[in-house]
Amino acid sequence: MSALWTSGEAAVATGGRNTAEWSARGVSIDTRTLKPGDLFVALKAARDGHDFVAQALEKGAAAALVSRVPEGVAPDAPLLIVPDVQGGLEALGRHARARSPARVVAVTGSVGKTSTKEMLRQVLGGQGRAHAAEASYNNHWGVPLTLARMPADTDFAVVEIGMNHPGEIAPLSRMARPHVAIVTTVAPAHLAAFGSLDGIAHEKASIYEGLEPDGTAILNGDLATTPILEAAADRAGARRISFGEGAGCHHRVTAIRICDRATVAHGRAWRTQVLYKVAVPGRHFAVNAMSVIAAAGALGLDRALALADLGRWHPPAGRGQREVIPLDAVDTHLTLELIDDAYNANPASVAASLEVLAAAEVTHGIGRVARGRRIAYLGDMGELGSGEAAAHAALAELPALGAVDVVHCVGPLMAHLHDALPPARRGRWCATGAEMAEGMHRDLDAGDVVLVKGSNYMGLARLVDAIRKMRQGAEVPEA
Repeated sequence: MSALWTSGEAAVATGGRNTAEWSARGVSIDTRTLKPGDLFVALKAARDGHDFVAQALEKGAAAALVSRVPEGVAPDAPLLIVPDVQGGLEALGRHARARSPARVVAVTGSVGKTSTKEMLRQVLGGQGRAHAAEASYNNHWGVPLTLARMPADTDFAVVEIGMNHPGEIAPLSRMARPHVAIVTTVAPAHLAAFGSLDGIAHEKASIYEGLEPDGTAILNGDLATTPILEAAADRAGARRISFGEGAGCHHRVTAIRICDRATVAHGRAWRTQVLYKVAVPGRHFAVNAMSVIAAAGALGLDRALALADLGRWHPPAGRGQREVIPLDAVDTHLTLELIDDAYNANPASVAASLEVLAAAEVTHGIGRVARGRRIAYLGDMGELGSGEAAAHAALAELPALGAVDVVHCVGPLMAHLHDALPPARRGRWCATGAEMAEGMHRDLDAGDVVLVKGSNYMGLARLVDAIRKMRQGAEVPEA
């Protein structure tokens, strides 16, 4: 494998000073996932990365990007010394972007940016060398890290850009310099920091400020805040493409069929009829897939290949991934199905996930309960501001809940939903995921389909782990 960074090029990019010559095949910020040959970047977060430089070098790091020589590091250790490590990482990212001829797509949105990024990776990777972050690296260190890891011979790159506070997206977009920028949707997430949906829309729309000349702005055309997105695209001098389900959308989804294992959609890519699928149930996946089709068109890709590759996309873990859990090592019919969507939650994404659960096929007559059930474990949705209690209670009015048998609630905010649920659907309420996990073996049975959904800080991955531990020979409890 050729070098991603040499000591000389990295020094030119950052203005730093090398203590030795080195070459790196990758870039890492975490010794737990560092691979031999990586450049270790000693960022300061909850812990100071300088405290882990010696460990990184012992694990085979090619060098370390530091602002000082750490204690316990040999005098001849390969170091790239810069005034500020975060600034050094950003400089590497800008240099990597400048040296590459890659066509770049940037993605943001209140819901769906990571899954859309992964759809783009799938589609672009079918028509060239594609680069994207392995995880949701979308913040002030995630975006430059994604760029710094981009090989010089990349054909296409996908950069996910997120935000928690005003003023975060535009600088990251200017760093990425996308040729195409997508806003998947604007929804009430991070309302505590922005105060209104319009405020969120203005921040999301600022992704267009980083567009290259003659760039393309792709935006959701079905929103109350669509005019804000359109105005920002026009200010950037971008070609504007709207997508969605409304009659006025340039790329329009005209019909969606949610199946147990896939979603099939018909639509119009401007004047061309398209039929496509994604290998996961969910209306939101089908709609966001239309933005990917629009991006493929803007980049001049082969549409038939793009649609075929789109049909092979699966969501990553924690984002709607489905898994069959065998409950008995002998009787292979005794299974339940897990929908792992425990990474993030806001009102729009919870509604979308419940719609997926409502469409799922349960299995009757195989468990101790006579019929299979659709069961949801929902955790608190964070950063919704002063209306957070009402937003949680309002989930009880979602049409998809009519097809859900039991809803268990986790967290103080989800207590409002618990109180608002019809008694027949009201499951347990627990303050924490740990408390909820203790009783899950009594909640579930063979034939059930189970959704786990909540904001990441609620730690509902613990519930996912508890369900997985029921696999293979665990007793299925009496109902």
